[in-house]
Amino acid sequence: MTASPTRRVAVRRARIVPVALAVSGALLLAGCGDQTDGAQGGSGSGDKAELASKLPKKIRDAGVVKVGTDAAYKPMEYKEGAKIVGLDPDLADAMGKKLGVRFEFTNGTFDGLITSMQTGRFDMIMSSMTDTKDRQEGLDDKGKKAGKGVDFVDYLTAGSSILVKKGNPEKVDKVGQMCGEKVATQRGTTSHEILKAQTDKCVKAGKKKIDVEPYDTDDEARVRLKTGAVVADVSDFPVAANAAKSGSDFEVVGDQMESAPYGMAVTKENTQLRDALKAALNAVIKDGSYKKALAKWGVEDGGVDEAKINAGS
Repeated sequence: MTASPTRRVAVRRARIVPVALAVSGALLLAGCGDQTDGAQGGSGSGDKAELASKLPKKIRDAGVVKVGTDAAYKPMEYKEGAKIVGLDPDLADAMGKKLGVRFEFTNGTFDGLITSMQTGRFDMIMSSMTDTKDRQEGLDDKGKKAGKGVDFVDYLTAGSSILVKKGNPEKVDKVGQMCGEKVATQRGTTSHEILKAQTDKCVKAGKKKIDVEPYDTDDEARVRLKTGAVVADVSDFPVAANAAKSGSDFEVVGDQMESAPYGMAVTKENTQLRDALKAALNAVIKDGSYKKALAKWGVEDGGVDEAKINAGS
């Protein structure tokens, strides 16, 4: 979920969310109609759960952790009817049982999630977000300070992949071949950054720049690919692999690029919640429910052996 900020090997959201805290993104998010349409998490009795005492009292008393996500990233998080499902909600459910709370997912626009969390709309973000130094430090894509930054609890690893039409009619299997071509991606993601960096390389080499078409969701990017309007869609490996596996329209080509960790994001001030999430993740890794969830969604290759804080680069 990076060229500028990097990503990972098997499940990473090409989502690099430009760390610039776009107020417009927050307004978009605030306007989303399906606010709490995915409530997952442990229904356990708070005080009886083994890790309940690690949570901030406010969250422990409420029995709910409010989570911001962009539910358009199958198999990580997506909507089935009114419910948000996928690997992230399943992991949150397992962690909730350890913490004695439920995780309530709210759907919004990816590049507005950090801003919305900073303003108090969510307690945390779980949305296949790549852990990068820029996001940790609150820097924009030019390296300038744009916000407070966030802390990450890393839970998976993934890289960006190239999705093409079945049979790869344009014979494109690496970004270095995309100079002068139209390519789709999701706006504000790591994959978007990879394409922007490659465009600069194309120009410096005296070639035509890549005509990058960024969209709000990867679903929109794949529609463009299906119609033949672009030669490829660059997105996180799990998403690209799922799209290829789910039908006969697409295939994944080339190697994964810039593998990096996905992280659950919290504000810098919310260290108690951060540490509670780390403890809960380590607990589900230890009891096997973590591995079971990854196997269910076919992303075992992105698994980690332990939770880490801010391990992205």
